[in-house]
Amino acid sequence: MTDIVNTTSPSPVETMNSKSKVLEITKLNKSFGGLRAVKEFDMNINKGELMGLIGPNGAGKTTVFNLITGIYELTSGNIVFNDTNLIGMLPHQITQLGIARTFQNIRLFPNLTVLDNVRIAYHAHAGYGMMDAILRTPKFLENEKMLTEKTQEFLSVFNLHDRQGEIARNLPYGEQRRLEIARALAADPQLLLLDEPAAGMNPNEVVSLMDLIHFIRERFNLTILLIEHQMRVVMGICERITVMDFGEIIARGTPDEIQANPKVIEAYLGRGAAALAQKLSEKRTNVA
Repeated sequence: MTDIVNTTSPSPVETMNSKSKVLEITKLNKSFGGLRAVKEFDMNINKGELMGLIGPNGAGKTTVFNLITGIYELTSGNIVFNDTNLIGMLPHQITQLGIARTFQNIRLFPNLTVLDNVRIAYHAHAGYGMMDAILRTPKFLENEKMLTEKTQEFLSVFNLHDRQGEIARNLPYGEQRRLEIARALAADPQLLLLDEPAAGMNPNEVVSLMDLIHFIRERFNLTILLIEHQMRVVMGICERITVMDFGEIIARGTPDEIQANPKVIEAYLGRGAAALAQKLSEKRTNVA
């Protein structure tokens, strides 16, 4: 996927056509029994932005995704998407509003073809009823043909058209990830949540993924929230980053600000590393 687009640096948020707020999360809390997994979490995402959400394992990042998409019921707080309150909505209702996601572990239909994995996402807009499908009416046949052609066009955008007849589980790992993103985008979202899309990828696949994320944001006019452990990806494509640890936000800022933040260094590497980083920063300041 390296021929999609050149990504030397992220486009600044200021270049976006609109600064309207897409997602607003305030005082979000989630407890599992006596464990408080998310504590007073706040986040605003503007239209067209590419934001990163990072933190050590168990920090609560995926829990935030599950709360946004209605998989978990929140304990308290508020989630507003395009002026619509998501509290109490079911996952399919949230998807219909315009939020799609991928998962940390690939969740394709492994025994279906590449074509059918994406075609399934289109069936919410099939335009025919159950009786049309049972009786195979002209309406059913016409719309099925239209859905297939639309899916084939979509697969060509992701360089998967030649793979459309293959069983999904037989694809290389990187192409399975690409297929999962394609299926999410077939739901026609405005906000895309990517949960560790680079997990398990080799360095070449990571570069292709970074190109792909930039490409789909521009091609589909997306706003993207990204969870990722590979700092090369986060620092290379995100414009703003929020850092969590033990369910709480410990830092926010640009990639440069986050890399130099002592709290972030401590969360990932321990207090000793944070103290050393602070001393080095002070030495550089004194020399300057």
